[in-house]
Amino acid sequence: MSLLDSLRVAYDSLTAHLLRTMLAMLGLIIGVGAVITLLAVGRGSQDDVAKNIQSLGTNVLTIRAGAPSSGSTGGVRQAAGSRPTLTYEDAQALAVPGAVDGVAAVTVEQTIPVQVVVPGGSNFATTAVGTDDQYATVRQTPLASGDFFTDEQVKSSSTVVVLGSNVAQNLFGDTSTPIGQQVRISLGRAGTSFTIVGVMAPRGGTALGNLDDRVLLPITTMSKTLVRTRGATGTFVSSIIVGATSPDQMTLATQSIGVVLRDRHKVTEDDFQVQSQQDALDAASSVARTQSFLLGSIAGISLVVGGIGIMNTMLVSVTERTREIGIRRAVGARRRDILLQFLVEAILVCCVGGLAGAGTGMLLSLLMNGREVLGQVMHARLTADSVVLSLVVSVGIGVFFGFYPASRAARLRPIEALRYE
Repeated sequence: MSLLDSLRVAYDSLTAHLLRTMLAMLGLIIGVGAVITLLAVGRGSQDDVAKNIQSLGTNVLTIRAGAPSSGSTGGVRQAAGSRPTLTYEDAQALAVPGAVDGVAAVTVEQTIPVQVVVPGGSNFATTAVGTDDQYATVRQTPLASGDFFTDEQVKSSSTVVVLGSNVAQNLFGDTSTPIGQQVRISLGRAGTSFTIVGVMAPRGGTALGNLDDRVLLPITTMSKTLVRTRGATGTFVSSIIVGATSPDQMTLATQSIGVVLRDRHKVTEDDFQVQSQQDALDAASSVARTQSFLLGSIAGISLVVGGIGIMNTMLVSVTERTREIGIRRAVGARRRDILLQFLVEAILVCCVGGLAGAGTGMLLSLLMNGREVLGQVMHARLTADSVVLSLVVSVGIGVFFGFYPASRAARLRPIEALRYE
């Protein structure tokens, strides 16, 4: 029997019991559709993470206080950021022209939770970031209105503030212009009135959280009015952000930063960590890839279940067609002809189910892309490799789960098969 004849016989047999065939394919359709959809969502999430990190600057180095390899208390090693070792003065030393090779700009960050209140109006709980006039350049922060505070305002500890877009919206709405108005920023009971000089353009969520829910104020003002961060060596900061001149200068800048900070801190072993945006991107991408793999593996379980359903259907078909098998053997059909016939039926079911599942998965991916689910906007990136892989796995399932019923049919003895009732 030729392959074409086997396909014709398989088609006739499957359409003769159409409902049973469709139920057998259902598990495979669900499995293939789920694998394609979840892989697309996983890759979409990975793209979102990469986009968010890159939006913070592609040539950015972040220096954090307290390296894991140094500074222990009672023999217990401390985590990064657990000790105040970096100061605003360190950042100023790095920003001196020619002091550090490959550095274009330097800024600082010190974050604290605060309450922002409009006199006689609404209030908003948010995060205050103490920084300097270089923040907008290094972090690539565009303004929707107003201006960023200047170096003179930082040096004079001026009570000025730049609001995130969400903070401005919650406090003032769309009816009034925040620029020039007063807000009171407090940490606990202590509070100070600030003049709004600018409003940041909307940026959305990033690896640092939602940047639209922040307020920016001079680091010197924060140290004097909200939280005392002044120490013997200077004004402590949680991190120093360095903008390199180009991606090729990142390694050189890292080495030069280490030399300057070790000399300033009088240490031989680093009490700080330098991390590039690429390091953060690689770590986040690794986590996203693992999540995508886990999602795909969980969905793949339904493929196995679908394969078991197809095996069960084929075994029933072999039992029902025992006399047919006996007649075919009696008129000269060989074992391999019977094996091929039932194997082709199983593969045909899986191919049709795989194609239907691929169509379902692609449709669901397109429908989910850009939709809000549980307060989060979902993004799905459909790729050809996930569709092809699902179809190949479908054929593999047909061969794997169809081989046993087909071999069982091929092993039937013609005389016993003809006597079967």
